[in-house]
Amino acid sequence: MEVQVHPTDALANERTYLAYVRTALAFVAFGFVVARFALFTREISAVAHIAVPQNGVSRAFGIAMVFAGVVVALVGGFRYGATDRALRRGQSRALSPAWAYVGATLLAVVGGIVAFEIFRF
Repeated sequence: MEVQVHPTDALANERTYLAYVRTALAFVAFGFVVARFALFTREISAVAHIAVPQNGVSRAFGIAMVFAGVVVALVGGFRYGATDRALRRGQSRALSPAWAYVGATLLAVVGGIVAFEIFRF
């Protein structure tokens, strides 16, 4: 049985979906910049005749960040649909605390990798 969805609930669901989209775009853009930074350092080292270690971490990390952005976009779309269906049934659908812990852990790992790469030289 479908119930009338309150406009504020529907709009809150849309804002949450847009936050997922914004986060996914940030991941993709950040991944692109990180992956291209390896190319930039290689080109600058060739022009300036400076030996820069090429370990491939920037490129691999950048690609991983782009894939993470795709995953965030997919999760956002699925959560939007699931929440919309729950609202139409008169229910609410909250995020499991376990997913919040997983997200925080992944963010800490990403921050650790970035910090390690920045302070390595």
